[in-house]
Amino acid sequence: MTKDVLISITGLHTGIFPTDDEWISHEEEEYEPIEVVTPASYYWKNNKHYILYEDIMEGLGEVTKNKIKISGTDSLEIMKTGFTNAHMIFERNKKTLTYYETPLGQLLVSVNTRRMDVDVAEDNIRVLVDYELDVDHEPLADCRIEMNIRQTKNG
Repeated sequence: MTKDVLISITGLHTGIFPTDDEWISHEEEEYEPIEVVTPASYYWKNNKHYILYEDIMEGLGEVTKNKIKISGTDSLEIMKTGFTNAHMIFERNKKTLTYYETPLGQLLVSVNTRRMDVDVAEDNIRVLVDYELDVDHEPLADCRIEMNIRQTKNG
């Protein structure tokens, strides 16, 4: 794969649990995925795939630098620095903890990775991760991330 790539990340959060005592049935709600498509840089080092890109916080102009590291078919790391800071680790059939720092404060986040599929081709990498998200030891949502990293035509 070439250095210049395009990354498409689609995220879906379902079954979001309400806070306080406001238990609401979410079974009938339709959940809309969030998709981001942005240019990125790709490199291969020490038998790992690395993808680098930036997020710009809409309306604020604040930047978060993102690094994705894919190790084999059962480990994915997402590292964020800047406006938000985190180092989230997704490992198949494991629960991991991290602190997610935002301008409003720090959250203790755990991800319980239930499913992970990584498919690497010559000019494309596809990743699918299903996980349970907890914040401060409270269940928050069932989540899915789909990533498609493909080389640009100019590549």
